[in-house]
Amino acid sequence: MRASDAERERVAEALREAVAEGRLDMEEFEERLEKTYKARTHGELAPLVRDLPTPGVRTPAPAAPEASGGVDWPSRIGGEATSRGAFAFWGGFGRKGTWTIGRKFTAFAMWGGGDIDLREARFESAETVIRCFTIMGGMGVTVPPELTVRVRGFGLMGGFGDKATGEGTPGSPRVTVTGFALMGGIGVERKQRKAAKRGLGGTPRKELG
Repeated sequence: MRASDAERERVAEALREAVAEGRLDMEEFEERLEKTYKARTHGELAPLVRDLPTPGVRTPAPAAPEASGGVDWPSRIGGEATSRGAFAFWGGFGRKGTWTIGRKFTAFAMWGGGDIDLREARFESAETVIRCFTIMGGMGVTVPPELTVRVRGFGLMGGFGDKATGEGTPGSPRVTVTGFALMGGIGVERKQRKAAKRGLGGTPRKELG
């Protein structure tokens, strides 16, 4: 949900009170304040005051584990991006594991390929756009079943596959995958997270499909 100017100002006031009470030092206060005024959504505001008393500040209630498919989305939204793009020329690239994707991520592959795996990733923003471009190459984007995804790419003498468009669980980030494939292929598909495959007791589950 988009944040209003009034909500940003309430968060800023909570930060000012926190630094006055000694809960934050000046460096951390200035860093959080800057992020507050740049925030566009509740998902970006919530982490800035999660560890502070914030009376009167409306932040999204965390979804129950059952409702969110066992994913703690609030803890995975916010923070500095570790990658905002990827490039491959006569080679390949991979982004997987517990990396943090930028709010805008651009990937390009020419005579090469790449993999973008969001199953264990963190998100700089609750709204993320992934732009994929390939020329005579291939690229794959893997997302978990709990993530909200829209795919809007196209192919020219190639293909832009979509097996992932759909709504995620409450509180999930919203990811848009766009771009084009020229004499190549880009595919977007859903796969279970490794932890979900193993199940709560560590026993592997059989993946459907």
